[in-house]
Amino acid sequence: MAQHGDADILDLDATELRALLKARTLSSEELMRLTLGRIAALNGTLNALVSLKDGDALLAEARAFDNTPHDGALAGLPICIKDMVNAKGFPTTKGSPALAGTIAQADDLIVARMRAAGVIVIGKSNVPEFALGSHTFNPVFGATRNPYDPRVSCGGSSGGAAVALATRMVPIADGSDMMGSLRNPAGWNNVYGMRPSWGRVPAEPAGDTFLHSLSTEGPMARSPADLALLLSVMAGPDPRQPFGLGGVDADLTCPSPDDIRIGWMGDWGGAFPMEDGILQICETACRRLAEIGARVEDVAAPFSRDALWDSWTTLRSWKMASTLSALREDPATRDQLKPEVVWEIERGRALGAGDVHAASVIRSDWFRTAADLFDRYDALVLPTAQVWPFPMDWNWPRSVAGVEMDTYHRWMEVTIPASLAGLPAVAMPAGFGANGLPMGIQLIGRKGSDQRLLEIAALYHRHTRWPQERPPHLPPA
Repeated sequence: MAQHGDADILDLDATELRALLKARTLSSEELMRLTLGRIAALNGTLNALVSLKDGDALLAEARAFDNTPHDGALAGLPICIKDMVNAKGFPTTKGSPALAGTIAQADDLIVARMRAAGVIVIGKSNVPEFALGSHTFNPVFGATRNPYDPRVSCGGSSGGAAVALATRMVPIADGSDMMGSLRNPAGWNNVYGMRPSWGRVPAEPAGDTFLHSLSTEGPMARSPADLALLLSVMAGPDPRQPFGLGGVDADLTCPSPDDIRIGWMGDWGGAFPMEDGILQICETACRRLAEIGARVEDVAAPFSRDALWDSWTTLRSWKMASTLSALREDPATRDQLKPEVVWEIERGRALGAGDVHAASVIRSDWFRTAADLFDRYDALVLPTAQVWPFPMDWNWPRSVAGVEMDTYHRWMEVTIPASLAGLPAVAMPAGFGANGLPMGIQLIGRKGSDQRLLEIAALYHRHTRWPQERPPHLPPA
């Protein structure tokens, strides 16, 4: 039925696959069979996907789809769900032995929206324990390896999703981002990841829905068009929650390059240590935007690096303590938590109301400062990481460019400006270093400018196409 070779089918973007499925020139069963073949060939080495559903059951689900109308925006597409999110009938371990074996009894909101749009959930994507740290390893499923060099990290916490995308195990994937968890693995795996404006994709309507606004779910894909497709399904307010933004349009219109103003922020005026080669490759990516016709300017550091860090670590630890303290207090689970989890909980529990308020004031000051910058620029650009993918046997980099790291996440400090202010950011492939490893740039916009960022990213993709031009070297499916 398909009009392409088998390998070509898996190389197609989600938007292209959806068109073939809708036209019935490709069957969902055929796509699923190829998907399962690719997973069988690669996942044993890379360990990107976990808790996979039985293959025969998935093929039966795909055949059932082939006998129904193709109405949903994602109908017939296979997808993995990040193992921080509940998908009914699948385990939700969050990479922790404290939760191993926990079977989700219902879909979380974003999974329900994706299922309503027609996806076929094939399994979960691997994460660091409780998604803490940008290196995907945990004591339940083990480590996920980078497809460009299995000896190094794939990043995290959406590392399994990024690897599955890069290797064509899935055409789209969900992720989540607190401190770069969508952006760093996208950059390290030569794919796209989007942290939407906070509130664009509602969190699960459980527990507190007012106070904690650092993390958000978002889409990952191999093109901005696919980001927009998945985000159009995930986004939109939930009436059970007090904050929310409207949806986005799945159809992107590339803007005129002459209308695009880009601010290159580099290493924040020397404040963020960077390994050799990262700034240069990211500057080259900015030049591609300039070559297309955008106006690109250097931007001096607009805010205190120390103030951003102090605000971020206070609010993050406060969030972690409120979320995970029950596991720390339970004798059955307290000794099953990794040291970084314990550190966040204990630090957060030691904070007072005045500490949290002071951190929120700094956050507010930064939001206002950023808003003024966006009067001059459509987007600000930073690297997606301060280091290249590091060896698998490291827990985290202890130093960056000769500067000692004082916490397990300090090396990801470059992601804080967008996260702290709840700003949208699209991670885009920037190219490859002399080491053969990928790096990315963050395209950061004013809150609410998600559509505009996606359109700029689509223009960039049209002239670069890094995921398509330089995929990992893979055996045939």
